[in-house]
Amino acid sequence: MNMIETINAVIGASKRPKIFEYTDQPFWNDPHISKQMLAVHIDPNIDAASRNAVAIQETVNHLFETGVLKKGMRVLDLGCGPGLYCEQISEKGAKVVGVDCSESSIRYAKERSESLSLGIEYHQMDFFDMTFDNEFDVVMQIYGEMNTFSPENRDRLFMLIKKALKDEGHFVFDVTTRSARDMNAPKKNWYAVPNGFWSAGEHIVLEQSFDYPDESTWVDQFTIIEEDGVKIIRNWFKDYDLESIKKVINDNGFETIKYWGDLAGREYFEGNQWIGLVARKIKL
Repeated sequence: MNMIETINAVIGASKRPKIFEYTDQPFWNDPHISKQMLAVHIDPNIDAASRNAVAIQETVNHLFETGVLKKGMRVLDLGCGPGLYCEQISEKGAKVVGVDCSESSIRYAKERSESLSLGIEYHQMDFFDMTFDNEFDVVMQIYGEMNTFSPENRDRLFMLIKKALKDEGHFVFDVTTRSARDMNAPKKNWYAVPNGFWSAGEHIVLEQSFDYPDESTWVDQFTIIEEDGVKIIRNWFKDYDLESIKKVINDNGFETIKYWGDLAGREYFEGNQWIGLVARKIKL
């Protein structure tokens, strides 16, 4: 890139995008980024792409202790990543199917399942391409994935989940609230590295956050400037409070039957950063 192109990239990175304006960068299958993402997923000590190992264990234990999950149930994990929840749920006797769009994560998960003789069924696919019909007792989507969808895509996904569930099956998921966003200072930063998370070569990263408080929406935007061009990656988040997420659940043919401060069962109180929910498909 020449100097003028670099300057234009910097100017473009400072512009506020339209709400839920996506880019054409499916970074989860970029060969370099997907390897970095997998490494973050499987680090048991951090909350990043997945929750830490202790939190995952607490969540699985709580869901079994409360009867949300039971031995013999057929369970679908959407956004399963490298199968961290799938493995523990399978070990407790459920029949598990995992879906994720990352080739690296699914390959790792399949290898783990085979080596541990767990018999977990994994599929690499976009959620919106799934065609499951009346197959599952429980569908799970954990660690705020629901927050990343626009209202339109969120409702599309609810319909696919509803179709995948058996009558009166349960959808288990969690969402962040505005309190979680308020705990994080807006990003406005740049750095240059010889290699890093976003690229294996020399590059500059411009980080900036944009807030849409009237829509309870936020975006973290990353502009990656490399020798051969510029790419922009946006991570969108739409937050909910208990009232608004209950309305979404009801509007999409479910009813809320349980909620906590997180899916590990901590007590819910107003101002929580997370809400863990169990919604039941309403039988027509």
